[in-house]
Amino acid sequence: MAPAVELQGITKRFPGVVANRDVTFSVQRGTVHAIVGENGAGKSTLMKILYGVIRADEGTVKVDGQPLALHSPSDAIDAGIGMVFQHFMLADNLTVLENVVLGAEKRHGIADRARAEIERISADYGLNVHADDLVADLGVGIRQRVEILKVLYRGAKILILDEPTAVLVPQEVDELFDNLRELKSEGLTVIFISHKLDEVLSVADSITVIRRGTTVATVDPKSVTSRQLAELMVGSELPSASTDASTVTDRPLLAITGLTLAGAGVRDVLHDITLTIHAGEVLGVAGVEGNGQAELVEAIMGMREPTAGRILLADQDISDWHTREIREAGVGYIPEDRHRHALLLDAPLWENTMLGHQTESPNVKGIWVDAAGAKAGAERILAEYDVRTPSIYVTANSLSGGNQQKLIIGREMSYTPRVLVAAHPTRGVDVGAQAAIWDHIRRARREGLAVLLISADLDELIGLSDTIRVILRGQLSDEFDPDVVTAQDLGAAMTGADQREPGTVADDPGTRHTKAGHGTQGEEEGQ
Repeated sequence: MAPAVELQGITKRFPGVVANRDVTFSVQRGTVHAIVGENGAGKSTLMKILYGVIRADEGTVKVDGQPLALHSPSDAIDAGIGMVFQHFMLADNLTVLENVVLGAEKRHGIADRARAEIERISADYGLNVHADDLVADLGVGIRQRVEILKVLYRGAKILILDEPTAVLVPQEVDELFDNLRELKSEGLTVIFISHKLDEVLSVADSITVIRRGTTVATVDPKSVTSRQLAELMVGSELPSASTDASTVTDRPLLAITGLTLAGAGVRDVLHDITLTIHAGEVLGVAGVEGNGQAELVEAIMGMREPTAGRILLADQDISDWHTREIREAGVGYIPEDRHRHALLLDAPLWENTMLGHQTESPNVKGIWVDAAGAKAGAERILAEYDVRTPSIYVTANSLSGGNQQKLIIGREMSYTPRVLVAAHPTRGVDVGAQAAIWDHIRRARREGLAVLLISADLDELIGLSDTIRVILRGQLSDEFDPDVVTAQDLGAAMTGADQREPGTVADDPGTRHTKAGHGTQGEEEGQ
């Protein structure tokens, strides 16, 4: 039997770079085939070729043994290929049915027939999605199943999933993998792109590793470890997020008291948020997306005005300050969405290294921009933070996601902030870039930086944080000791399945348990 998908000699060139070079591998029907590799390795380009978004310069794509000329996503859909992107493309104000049929209204005709088809697909593949549910009311895991349902509704037999677990808690990951196994048992084929190697090993039947634009190996997950996969990808071992002994001081740098942000309905978006972060401390916040963590960041950064409460930066009340004042006072910011809030994609890198710091040295002389100083600063940032690019003059959209993120980290760290607000700092980056970002956060923590870390990567939160709080429906609920908590504990608290009373800790608050590489200040001093 011919493979479901076969790529032979795929090569794609862009000005100044070869994104794919002679990529060759095949995907057997009825399997989950994982694609792993560093950011910039060429995975996204390859999937865009398979989905018809861009055309290869050389090589052949075959589906069921037949060569295909893919000029657009419509050609791919006609060939039975569907793609679920990392960032969901759903309209919150529409129902599941309306989202699914949007753009495919002619496929099943009238609404009743479309509804019946959606319910059939949901039942056949164990998706547990209901056609008349409003998307705004759905959790992240169910929204992802709606995206899968959309491509199945269009007749896809081959599914490309791009970083599908990036925003899911462990329980939702388990449910997704159950769905993928069900799809596989029904004869569908899944191409699974991920940076989470433990997940790849648990769900994939075969794994193709891409390095610097070409395939280096296709391996059986039963015969390799995470460490071996990481070595194939980047030539190094899998990084660990574990921190050194505690560096927490008694000097508060960010103190939030009673922070409330009114919502459009009867419930506050944020309600009575109180927390303190000290110099040398990383405070992690865990929560399913949509529970108020984005609004908390925006309130701290002056992008939303609180309804009540106070925000103190050291001893200064910054509750009503503008974003520029907050930045100039020493608050670094790594936004959740780097494309919307951290980069000018069409601007050169040296201009991007100024963003948020355009009033600071070396970017200005008096009231004028100092282009020479800014360019020299950019050269230093790119070198120190290993941003891989031919020049400071190329545009930000020419960088891979990992290199874009390292540029943002470098920019924020280079202006020696007192407080760093970091929202999902390693989302969508490979193990090499992830390790570099963790190192920079650990180093800054040792030097006295106070960090508010919001992340959907629970291992990252557990490894980097000194304390973890859970945000649920706009309120801080549980507090956890990262030395003893598990990802499953956090997942239960994030989804409201944790039955403990809000405000309790995972263990006796007077006791700190030590895990490898994560001690306490008292232990360090021999107390």
